[in-house]
Amino acid sequence: EIAKMFLILSLVTGLVLSASGVTTDKETDPLQESLHEIQKQVNDLWQNLLYPVARGNETDGMIYATCEMKPSSKIDADKPQVTGQVLFRQLYSYGKLEAIFYLDGFPLDSNQSSRAIHIHELGDLSNGCDSTGGHYNPFRVNHPRHPGDFGNFLPKEGKIRKYKTNLFATVFGPYSIMGRSVVIHEQEDDMGKGNNKASLENGNAGKRLACCVIGISNKNLWEEKLPEVMDKKKRGLNKRMYSQA
Repeated sequence: EIAKMFLILSLVTGLVLSASGVTTDKETDPLQESLHEIQKQVNDLWQNLLYPVARGNETDGMIYATCEMKPSSKIDADKPQVTGQVLFRQLYSYGKLEAIFYLDGFPLDSNQSSRAIHIHELGDLSNGCDSTGGHYNPFRVNHPRHPGDFGNFLPKEGKIRKYKTNLFATVFGPYSIMGRSVVIHEQEDDMGKGNNKASLENGNAGKRLACCVIGISNKNLWEEKLPEVMDKKKRGLNKRMYSQA
């Protein structure tokens, strides 16, 4: 049915664009005005199909999404039990995606490695994180150029508190990450430099510790978590500046 709708819209768009190219001596020709109105309606239909998340007046065009992280049901009990949220926001409809990584449950020791975090293709948690499929890779490119290749995160004091901007992924349009999953891996991402097939698919990041499904939300969680994450980032910058002085 969706394919038929796209076909019909394509045909209507073509007809409207062809007809709108016909010139007329009358500036207020009723036919021309009617064609312009049809073209506007067709554009609105395309917009609703390609960008199904509607703008909310209370957020001034900013769309928010959340992913409630839970440990995978398939990991051993002695592995880190990671919980928390990955939060997203993006200005409708062509703004760059921002994300907050607010995660707990990592070991407290300071000698651990970074953890890879990626967006996976499916929002299916029926078999724990193992059923989320591979990396979300709509453009069929090698890792680490997938839209949801967020890279490595080094936990501190058992936590990850990170704010990222200008991300390649999007919550809008045909390549939306809505309904897909965020997966935290046991190991560090080799960023495609592992000299093997798996490196170009998933960065050899190891087992899947925790995962969640991305869904639309209000702005409350974002506004609650952002000040803490930004304050932590500011303290980190001040500490580095002080140590270099």
